[in-house]
Amino acid sequence: MTSSRRIRALVGALLSCALAAGLGLATASPAAAGQVMRAADPSVIRVGNTYISVQSAGGGLVVRQASSTEGLAGAEGRQVWADSAGLGEVWAPEIVRDGGRYYIYFAAGRGAAHRMYVISSAQADQGYGGAAKLALPEDKWAIDGTLFTFEGQRWFVWSGWEGDTNVEQNLYLARMNSPTEPTGPRYVISQPRESWERVVGNPFINEGPEPVMDPNGQLHIAYSANGSWSDQYCIADLRLRKGGDPTYVWDWYKSNGCLFGSHRETMMQGWDPTLYVDGPGHHSFVLLDGDIATSPPAGPRFPSMFHAVAKGTPYAWENRHWYTGTFTWWGETTYRRSGVPGAETDTGWSLKYFE
Repeated sequence: MTSSRRIRALVGALLSCALAAGLGLATASPAAAGQVMRAADPSVIRVGNTYISVQSAGGGLVVRQASSTEGLAGAEGRQVWADSAGLGEVWAPEIVRDGGRYYIYFAAGRGAAHRMYVISSAQADQGYGGAAKLALPEDKWAIDGTLFTFEGQRWFVWSGWEGDTNVEQNLYLARMNSPTEPTGPRYVISQPRESWERVVGNPFINEGPEPVMDPNGQLHIAYSANGSWSDQYCIADLRLRKGGDPTYVWDWYKSNGCLFGSHRETMMQGWDPTLYVDGPGHHSFVLLDGDIATSPPAGPRFPSMFHAVAKGTPYAWENRHWYTGTFTWWGETTYRRSGVPGAETDTGWSLKYFE
């Protein structure tokens, strides 16, 4: 999000106290039953039988561990890093596991100074050192970054600006020599140029990229479109064609609408809008070790988390909650685009999300 991703520290603290006291959250509706806690930008992985989440809170980063996604709200939140250097707003951390070590990537800064940082530890909820700025190519405004490995190569994907002004947020990709060392140039893989992702702008937005691999071994980057300050916020998909080059923008095919959203007019044909929440976005595929090589097969539903606002509640950042949901692969789905002679369509796996 482009203005404030900070979790309201006081509200979060009060909510945690309520949960610890056994008060819990309201469960009077299907939407409320899926609420985990009042927060935004969930990042959750599973290590063994433990679910591990990270969130920004109180100007720092907080890690929780539980035996289920629903249990994360009542789990002890341990602060693993504090902004003692005064970097600025701390946004949208992502936790991953690489080589048995935990890495948390997050954006920090003020205004146009937002950049990506990383901390690491051998343990999920303690032992992290100081934050190191990622030397992303061209050193432009960057948020929502995360690491993944595809076909033996580490990659970093993030949302950023082309230049030094806030015109639009694109999705970029860069190779990584290690979990902390980018190498080579950055490559744009998506720009918010489709009509359904330009319903809300100033700026137009592609953000919250989340990698996952489909049953055919193809790479997907599911992402959030439209302004997070609007209930038009939704999740869409990029699919890399079979055998495609991740650095070549025309090898990426985009879903022809939102795959998870609350407005029918922006949904991809055959996908239905949400029933209980507005503006779902910035989701997390809950994968084993956070590794896309453990992405689920076709058939069953698998856990995901996303943030949204319950229907009937004013849409505002402070009303966002983490929700538990599920997703499944949806086969034989054609993505179409124009302007690329001989390569206008690509058919393969897509995603269905459920509240």
